[in-house]
Amino acid sequence: MYDITIVGGGIVGLATALRLKEQKASLKILLLEKENEVAKHQTGHNSGVIHSGLYYKPGSLKATNCIRGYQMLIDFCNREGVHYDLCGKIVVATSENQSPLLRNLFERGNQNGLIKNRMLSQGEIREIEPHVAGLEGIWVPYTGIIDYKTVSEKYAECFQKLGGKIQFGEKVIDIRNRNSHSEVVSATGKIFETKLIVNCAGLYSDKVAQLTQPENIKVRIIPFRGEYYKIKPEKHHLVKNLIYPVPDPNFPFLGVHFTRMIEGGIEAGPNAVFAFRREGYDKLDFNASELMESLAWPGFRKVAMKYWRTGMGEYYRSFSKAAFTKALQGLIPEIQSDDLIPGGAGVRAQACDYDGGLLDDFSIIENKHAINVCNAPSPAATSSLSIGQTISERVLARM
Repeated sequence: MYDITIVGGGIVGLATALRLKEQKASLKILLLEKENEVAKHQTGHNSGVIHSGLYYKPGSLKATNCIRGYQMLIDFCNREGVHYDLCGKIVVATSENQSPLLRNLFERGNQNGLIKNRMLSQGEIREIEPHVAGLEGIWVPYTGIIDYKTVSEKYAECFQKLGGKIQFGEKVIDIRNRNSHSEVVSATGKIFETKLIVNCAGLYSDKVAQLTQPENIKVRIIPFRGEYYKIKPEKHHLVKNLIYPVPDPNFPFLGVHFTRMIEGGIEAGPNAVFAFRREGYDKLDFNASELMESLAWPGFRKVAMKYWRTGMGEYYRSFSKAAFTKALQGLIPEIQSDDLIPGGAGVRAQACDYDGGLLDDFSIIENKHAINVCNAPSPAATSSLSIGQTISERVLARM
């Protein structure tokens, strides 16, 4: 009998496991991961940005967890010797109609305590990023780069040193709720008895949540693939660090941008296209049952009807390198199609409610037997230790 069983070995599940063990070493904690390693999916395909908290509504779970989690992450990396670089970034308005949005963003940053941010004139933008075209911008010195898979592996190492247990290759297929405990059933036929379940299953968090509470889960995970290009080494001089556009306030995505990677190289992207399977990292990846589940969800159909033009534009960029290049040229006019080579892709677990809302904040749904993390979008990696702290406090309140 375990006190707590955590489902999912991504960065949020691992951070939660670690924070729980740190706060109450006597707890018997098991983490189940369906793959043969940690951070295989969202975390392992992350762009590696340490986010500052600039974008998030003051007082929201996103804002509070990002700001607290930022410092917790930096402190952890300093203590455990994980390499990172607080290189800073710029956010750039490229048209007059973006200027009010940029200034609202700057004010939001101030409200979130980012007092070292500063507005940039066109000339000041060029001093920081000589090849960027922008009317005005924001310099965000807090932003950095890191390898979140390395962070996750270190979380796992620390958790196990404290006596926690991780079992790989254990895909959860059923949960049987009893009066005083639950039975977690894996695809290998094993049954794990536990007093409480913490669901951090990412792309399958809604499916696991339905196993713990079939009647009241009013959100579904809709997978959105983000595709990247890499910039050829001879054109790395075009990007010093990180360059972002002003985001569209109607969508929980930040738009195509340029990111220097901690291991070297420059990424450009991502776009955001509806994926035909939850772990669909390739354009042709397809799972009929998962696709039909997405299409059958009333909330997603409402999103598709409302934003079909935007969605078609994203698909066009997905299949047209010229269109992708044009989007990037809005920030760096010198970039050319020949400067780009295919990069990787990630799939974002975007929660969508019944009424067609794309959830922008973290969503945690609790019941007698489980705490379900049903939406943990970016900046979940930056915020991981803070989210883990938030969840662990809820767990310990029950203990």
